[in-house]
Amino acid sequence: MASDSRPATGPALYVVATPIGNLEDITLRAIRVLKEVDVIACEDTRQTQKLLNHYGITTRTVSYHEHNELTRAPELVLDLEGGARIALVTDAGMPGISDPGFRLISLAIRHRVPVVPVPGVSAFLAALVASGLPTDSFHFAGFFPVKRGQRRRALEEIKASPRTEVFYEAPHRLLETLEDVAEVLGSERHVVIAREVTKLHEEFLRGRVGDVLAELKARGGVKGEITLLIGRAKAGAETHAIARPAIRQRLQAIMKEEDLDEKAALKKMAKEMGVSKSEAYRLLQRTK
Repeated sequence: MASDSRPATGPALYVVATPIGNLEDITLRAIRVLKEVDVIACEDTRQTQKLLNHYGITTRTVSYHEHNELTRAPELVLDLEGGARIALVTDAGMPGISDPGFRLISLAIRHRVPVVPVPGVSAFLAALVASGLPTDSFHFAGFFPVKRGQRRRALEEIKASPRTEVFYEAPHRLLETLEDVAEVLGSERHVVIAREVTKLHEEFLRGRVGDVLAELKARGGVKGEITLLIGRAKAGAETHAIARPAIRQRLQAIMKEEDLDEKAALKKMAKEMGVSKSEAYRLLQRTK
């Protein structure tokens, strides 16, 4: 395996992953790039400064967050077009993954500025590989919707999912979300709660959602950063889970939202459900 020790020369936007808790979880390349660029665009300059101080990095920082990215992104791209080397970081993890970054990255690409990823730790990947759930096929959906109705609709869509589903969730909403998981997907559905991954109080709670929910209620809640992983539907359980009036409602919603005829909508719905089109049709017929 070759080592790339080339300096960060020429205008480029470096998308740099930073530790999500443990300061040792940073690559040698990331440290070098952060030292060599002209400026570091930070989600929170105060938070990033702790990391920079730890590694003796004196590069100038500017703020880039969800409240100023509309104006700051064009400013940074102008600097890039003028020859600047800029590193983009968030408070923790990979920029653009449930954190600011997409707007600047896409704008830089449109202006033909090189975008260079500097990979590293990501909370959902760390949680996934240690969860014990299948990793051959998974879907990461970011944060759950805040409103309960929207959250339950999101759960309905993954009821028959043949893959591991991964979400972030705020600790103060976790119990309510688990209650929804139990009601919509069933109390036997396997879940994993990954809490404070890579940090001092790292914890994994694994088991049926009903049992995990009871454990957390007994504790009086939970604190820290949460990744919620939901196991795939059991083989043979898909038909039982989706043979409900909701399947016709979903078909009608797809037809309306995407202006499709029933045949095309049925094909799309079958793909969502992870079943063949003929199986989806049979399930639809049972709801009549």
